[in-house]
Amino acid sequence: MGAKSEKIKKLRRKLKALRAELGKGGAPSVSPLAPSGFPAIPAIGGVRFAAAAAGVKYAGRTDVMLTELAPGSTIAGVFTKSATRAAPVLDAQSKIASTSDGGAAFIVNSGNANAFTGHDGREAVTAITGQVAGMLNVPEARVFSSSTGVIGEPLPHDRITAKLMELKAGLAADRIEDAARAIMTTDTFAKGAFAELALEGGRVRIAGIAKGSGMIAPDMATMLGYLFTDAKISQPDLQDMVARLAAKSFNCITVDSDTSTSDTVLLAATGASGVVAGPGSAFEEALRGVMTDLAHQVVRDGEGATKFVEIAITGARDDADAHRAGMAVANSPLVKTALAGEDPNWGRIVMAVGKSGAEADRDALSIWFGDILVAEKGWISPDYREADGAAYMKAQDLRIRVDLGMSTGEATVWTCDLTHGYITINADYRS
Repeated sequence: MGAKSEKIKKLRRKLKALRAELGKGGAPSVSPLAPSGFPAIPAIGGVRFAAAAAGVKYAGRTDVMLTELAPGSTIAGVFTKSATRAAPVLDAQSKIASTSDGGAAFIVNSGNANAFTGHDGREAVTAITGQVAGMLNVPEARVFSSSTGVIGEPLPHDRITAKLMELKAGLAADRIEDAARAIMTTDTFAKGAFAELALEGGRVRIAGIAKGSGMIAPDMATMLGYLFTDAKISQPDLQDMVARLAAKSFNCITVDSDTSTSDTVLLAATGASGVVAGPGSAFEEALRGVMTDLAHQVVRDGEGATKFVEIAITGARDDADAHRAGMAVANSPLVKTALAGEDPNWGRIVMAVGKSGAEADRDALSIWFGDILVAEKGWISPDYREADGAAYMKAQDLRIRVDLGMSTGEATVWTCDLTHGYITINADYRS
């Protein structure tokens, strides 16, 4: 009976792998909202990447990436606020303020989250980071690990450490796309973004990669993000920027309202360009653009998504209230299923705002679908036609605006629709 059960499990795994490879009609199973391809990202001074197939969960799948950072690099990061944070998250949080002048490294695996794994999880992190430190001759306090995938299963860390020499040999400045692919789980495409700008003293570059598709909600969800720049930035300034900008980008997206155990965003500044940058500059605006681009790509790869939706809230009591109302609309299953069905059901938006906890007045509320005024002053607009709303809802990219009519607070959040595809992906995620 045991052998038969194992055979059934293997067949299910094969079927799942086939579904991941083939979409409807035999076409590649890539999100319809995906960009045309991975962007061309030139080398970032002081950063090298490698990727390998370690067999953490699936044989033959690239599932571990290594990033080597030059001596003197500063590192900043933001992490999930989950009370059940994974072992790699807790380890990285304890190291983030390290000021050593030595080199640094990121080591990331997919397929297993190393979360809810107790003492074994901590030992796995120590084994991986310690061996990476010795191999690259960097302080162990400057090696940051991340894991993403199934929760509650021991991480077979020996499979990762067995690949370290291969990873070291493969380090190259032009392998950022390989690194982006290695960290994917249910993602249907690799996510990358890039910016280059001129500052006083010369040009600087910013690049980033991310993974995320499901379990996406405020505090970054099952989202891993790694950002790199050749600008010279102090650690406190770097930490200040990444924390503030994450609040306006990664923490303004939601796919399903679920916050993961593993959220991590790390930002490394190598200083290789020699150009000094800091908060409140053109550099910060460019960094925000890269982070927002990656955040949007995560939503565009939402499990089963067919619509990318921007929700803009204006006229709130303050920005916090605006964000509260926006996320209530973005997370509402009733709103999201209406979007999937291309139903301009504005009553569900009124419902979501009302339950959000944000200060609101029914008779001051106005709603737009794109440029179409749907409702105003607590009632449907006399000029609104249901056919116009229904036609607008057929677009892949949608914008909903709600003005609360209270004050000047505002916020913008991004979400996707909720389709049967989300259920299909998550019903057999561990199979």
